[in-house]
Amino acid sequence: MMMTATDLCLRLGASVVAGMVVGLNREMHGKLVGVRTLGLVCLGAALVTMAGSGFSAADTDANASRAIQGVITGIGFLGAGVIVKGAGKSHVHGMTTAAAIWVTAALGISCGLGAYLPVAIGLILLLLLIGVGGRIDRIIDARWSRKHGTDGEKAEASGQGSARPD
Repeated sequence: MMMTATDLCLRLGASVVAGMVVGLNREMHGKLVGVRTLGLVCLGAALVTMAGSGFSAADTDANASRAIQGVITGIGFLGAGVIVKGAGKSHVHGMTTAAAIWVTAALGISCGLGAYLPVAIGLILLLLLIGVGGRIDRIIDARWSRKHGTDGEKAEASGQGSARPD
């Protein structure tokens, strides 16, 4: 049975909100992974789960399911390759890029299944997360740093930029 546009929007939108809420919690506790990264991971997981359960007109068969598993496993290695840890304990770059690579793989899987509406919704949400999520990250960092005097403020003062991942 084909999902309606409303159902797709609700499922994918809920995944983004859930990921962002967890990311907000991580941001507030000064962790390296935040709103954008966890929003993207949750979106990608929802897309892959929906692809595996057959959200396209034709149900996903066992061969497609194995291909999906292989892509998701393999893409994790590619994503891991873009994550770089700097000299400082809290200086990590590439987490959001790795998550975006993973979500992009999920979008590719969805394209392969011919599920174009989830691709369109997922792509819009991905772009919103990358664009708006960065602003949310900076707002949280600025307020949290002022309130608690964390390393993010010290790193910016020393000219090293934020201790936040990309």
